[in-house]
Amino acid sequence: MEMLLSTKGITICLFFFVLSLAAAIEIPLSVSQLPTITEQSHTQVAYPFDEDFTIKCEARGNPQPTFNWTKDGKPFDLSSDPRIVTSNNTGTFVIQNRGIINNFQGKYRCFASNVLGTAMSEEIELIVPSVPKFPKEKIEPLDVEHGDSVILHCNPPKGIPPLHIYWMNIDLQHIPQDERVSMSLKGDLYFANVEESDSRSDYCCFAAFPRLRTIVQKMPMTLKVSRSNFIKERKPKLLIPPESAGSSSSVTVIKGGVLLLECIAEGLPTPHLSWVKVTGNMPKDEPETENFGKTLKIDQVTAADEGTYQCTASNPMGRARHEFHVHVEEPPQWLKKPEGGVYSVGTNLVLLCEAIGNPEPSIQWKMNGMPIDGRTFRGRISTREISLTNLQLQDSAVFQCEATNKHGTILASANVNVLNIAPLILTPDGENYATVVGYSAFLHCDIFASPAADVRWTKDDSVEPLSAFRYELNKNGTLEIRDTKKEDSGSYACWAANSVGKRAITANLDIRDATKLVVTPKNPRVLKSHSILLKCQAEYDSHLKHSFKLSWRKDGDELPVNSTEGGRIILDRDTLFISSVLLEDQGVYRCVASTALDTAEAEAQLIVLDVPDPPEDLQLSENQNRSVRLSWKAGASHNSPVNESIIEFEENHWEPELWQELMRVPGNDTTALLSLSPYVNYQFRVVSVNAVGRSQPSKPSLRYATPPAAPDKNPENIRVEASEPNEMVMKWEPLKPLERNGPGLEYKVSWRQRGVEADWNEELVKKHSLSVRNVPTFVPYEIKVQAVNNLGSGPEPNITIGYSGEDFPDAAPSGVTVEVVNSTLVKVFWFGIPRDRVRGHLRGYKVNWWKTRSILDGKRHHPEKHFLTFVGDRNYGMIPGLEPFSEFRLTVSAFNSRGDGPESSPVVFETPEGVPEQPRFLRILNFDKDSVTLSWGLPKKANGHLTGYILQYQIINETHEVGAVSNVSVANRSALSWRLAGLSPSTKYKFYIKACTAKGCGKAATEEGLTLAQGGKGSGRISDAVKPTPKFQPSEALEPGTEYTIRLVTKNWVDNNSIFEDVIETRGRAYAGIYEGISTQGWFIGLMCAIALLTLLLLTICFVRRNKGGKYSVKEKEDLHPDPEAQSIKDEIFGEYSDSDEKPLKGSLQSLNGDIKATGSADSLVDYGEGEHGMFNEDGSFIGAYSGSKEKGSVESTGSSTATFPLHA
Repeated sequence: MEMLLSTKGITICLFFFVLSLAAAIEIPLSVSQLPTITEQSHTQVAYPFDEDFTIKCEARGNPQPTFNWTKDGKPFDLSSDPRIVTSNNTGTFVIQNRGIINNFQGKYRCFASNVLGTAMSEEIELIVPSVPKFPKEKIEPLDVEHGDSVILHCNPPKGIPPLHIYWMNIDLQHIPQDERVSMSLKGDLYFANVEESDSRSDYCCFAAFPRLRTIVQKMPMTLKVSRSNFIKERKPKLLIPPESAGSSSSVTVIKGGVLLLECIAEGLPTPHLSWVKVTGNMPKDEPETENFGKTLKIDQVTAADEGTYQCTASNPMGRARHEFHVHVEEPPQWLKKPEGGVYSVGTNLVLLCEAIGNPEPSIQWKMNGMPIDGRTFRGRISTREISLTNLQLQDSAVFQCEATNKHGTILASANVNVLNIAPLILTPDGENYATVVGYSAFLHCDIFASPAADVRWTKDDSVEPLSAFRYELNKNGTLEIRDTKKEDSGSYACWAANSVGKRAITANLDIRDATKLVVTPKNPRVLKSHSILLKCQAEYDSHLKHSFKLSWRKDGDELPVNSTEGGRIILDRDTLFISSVLLEDQGVYRCVASTALDTAEAEAQLIVLDVPDPPEDLQLSENQNRSVRLSWKAGASHNSPVNESIIEFEENHWEPELWQELMRVPGNDTTALLSLSPYVNYQFRVVSVNAVGRSQPSKPSLRYATPPAAPDKNPENIRVEASEPNEMVMKWEPLKPLERNGPGLEYKVSWRQRGVEADWNEELVKKHSLSVRNVPTFVPYEIKVQAVNNLGSGPEPNITIGYSGEDFPDAAPSGVTVEVVNSTLVKVFWFGIPRDRVRGHLRGYKVNWWKTRSILDGKRHHPEKHFLTFVGDRNYGMIPGLEPFSEFRLTVSAFNSRGDGPESSPVVFETPEGVPEQPRFLRILNFDKDSVTLSWGLPKKANGHLTGYILQYQIINETHEVGAVSNVSVANRSALSWRLAGLSPSTKYKFYIKACTAKGCGKAATEEGLTLAQGGKGSGRISDAVKPTPKFQPSEALEPGTEYTIRLVTKNWVDNNSIFEDVIETRGRAYAGIYEGISTQGWFIGLMCAIALLTLLLLTICFVRRNKGGKYSVKEKEDLHPDPEAQSIKDEIFGEYSDSDEKPLKGSLQSLNGDIKATGSADSLVDYGEGEHGMFNEDGSFIGAYSGSKEKGSVESTGSSTATFPLHA
């Protein structure tokens, strides 16, 4: 834990820092100081094409220095020539290029002086070149014989290097050069031996001076070569170096320069040149040879290149050698230069000056540009050192040290400024600084003082110096505050003092919040071709928002701001979106945020997942008849390890170009032993699989063919099929192509009758079936099928039992009896036929029945047959869905796979009476305040003799409460209306009517109505059934001048949602004429149109809500006042479709027909058979309501819960 030491009573005083200002800070120009040369020219060339030549010399000092020049060591007056242009307060002058300027060539030196001393520049050489020209001369032709050596001299004029020499003819075509003909470094053209083809009269030497922009040509030379009478073969002779130089010569080269050693020889045949270093080793880098081996070149010469080099010219006739003793020298270089500075009075001075070179340079000291006279100099002087003690103000001077050898001169100056001044604080007062939390803050306080000043810093109003580990005072007076915190903000003061005086400045420091970055997602893994969005969330100080910048880098390289790669990579401020990610998009993405004060980075490593690269280099080894080893090299996994490798094969005989899977191996394996089938020409490939998917297949391997063999297996799934009696068709699954094992595949079929001692019947077939005729009907046979090819037979086959063809059963079931269970259900019993009469596999029994007449009216019916099948060997079945109170006939027959057998003799049975169906309608004819007249229709089917009707009613209101049910028995079975009295005025009732037989009462038709108040109209509801096709429906029994609400609902909908509703009023007899008149009025027609549009809108809304399954008010009303009878019926018939949203009443209602028993049977559903309409499955499970003839078997519910067009009076 960090702790300020001042809290422990320990104070670290930072203000006892002595600053070395002499080296750290330049002397301000406001302080008296010696001159210092700040800029000067070096070697200068006065090119003839330049307009003028500038020689620079600039210096600074206080007082302002004056300038003097010397030329070649003698004073040079700049005003002595009008072509010299000077300026005030500068030593620079310009020489105008007019007339002859050769007299300006020389070595110049600049001196800058003031009252304190004199500074001296290095020598500046001005070169005034002349225009190079070849002398005009007549060159005599050279006549030589074949084989002689010749030298054509160029002797180029002098000029500013570099110099380039070319030998060309008059057509400016280069003279070809080789080992025989070559040019020396001086530009002469050497012929080791001449040939007749060398004869020509236009040998021209061209000298090019690029810096002077000049090319000059020597007069053409003529060389005539004549044929010699004899061959002048001779051993080599060196032309360069000449024989006069002896067998060796000395060469001096400057360190760092280029060493060029040249040997050119003559002789016949043409000599070959080689080089070797006699003393020491050749440089590590083999020296370069030029000019066809005649020049040895070493760049950047070092001391290691010193030694003896030997060149050898050789041909078959002999050799010639020369040695070069190479000496490496160098111009002077500083080891230690004298360093000046600022010194206070009374201090001591020591100046050192050391230089090296070869030859060793001489050292000369100067003071203010003049050699020091040791006799009059106050201090001590030696070759390498000057010293002075107890410096005084008058000791200020410029000391120069000059090192010289034959290769050059170097100069170093040291300004010794002896000053005695109070501190000068060069940093402006009141500077404002800012940094961010955790960074270092630097508060500057640049000071110049002599003697050196003591510096201290304080904060805010405190006078105590800053003294914690986090504070550090640098040598230049700057205060560094490390690991800044918010509390470091405030005002600071810098104090500087020496023996002459003191100064102070203030500085203000603000600490800002550091910038923070988070890149999300951190390290995403994304599939190739998918997209990725990187977001850089940044927090930064609000004061820095104007300087805040954000950029993205990938693997260290900045991504451009604009979209890249056709918009695939998009940078949008703090987001980086990459669509269709590629493998090369993988890498480290770094978000870089910068402000004026800090920089923050956050990175995310994007990992791109892809299917593996396909395997490579498939190799086959360990070749066997039925196996081979496959090896491969796995491809790149692309950041998702390979889970497995799939080995596929292709064969080119049976299914060419079809690749099939052979086996799979774990992901780490790259080899597998493959089990193969005989007689197959294989080719393999490998597919690698990782979590992303499958790779592309590898390139196929070489083909591998296995030899043929006998079959390894026999056909499977042997079976017998026959469509005719006395026939047996044997079938089996043929062998697959890879199971054939060889050519000539056939099937050996063997069969014999089971249980009969007889030989096997055999036959060879190529197809996979065999038909045998004239066999007994439905007799078991033993069957064998064996695979055979040209190389042998398969294993011994297994025996399969099969039967010959079936025929129709030839017997009918006997003892058929019928047991009546209820009015719609009977149970049938019979005796099965003998097994030998089935003549096949018994599949089951079929029960047929048809209605012959109705017992109620005695009418006979056209026989319309229905049937149910009962699977398996059984002797009974249940027949449901019969029509009550009717006469039926029934037969039973057996059936097998061939078809049905003969039917049994018909059995006659009758069904008892049942309960009637719902009355067709219930209507309210008229209301009074305490009575109502009801009318109803006959039930659609009476299902027996009607005994009368049950009329019920109860009070219903717009609440959850309902009244008790009252019963009225109508014993007259012919009655179709009834008047109920004793009702309460202005009360809403619900009425129920049910028809009854001796068996019981059926479903009720319902209606609701409102009794009249005093002088009011009553209301009731009339229901009519409407068929789907008509577009209109007449309603009868409506009262004139009465208002009705018409509603259209769908039949059999449990919730009775209405799809149409409107209010109408019937015409009164007295007002018919009025209505006829109104109907022709314009306002009435407009009103009707508006009503029609409103109705259309309501219909549209209703249809939309109906399609969404919503509830309407009608449904809610019926939920509130349910029909107690219809409720029980709905539960029975529509139980599977009950509305789960229905709300129960507060009190449960007793069934109004509790004495009616549910139809059905206690028998298991297994007893029910399969009908022509699919009433039951083979396992006896119920499918749907049985329906044969619609008239005879259908069950319809026409109760009020499904009534159409209910009318409210």
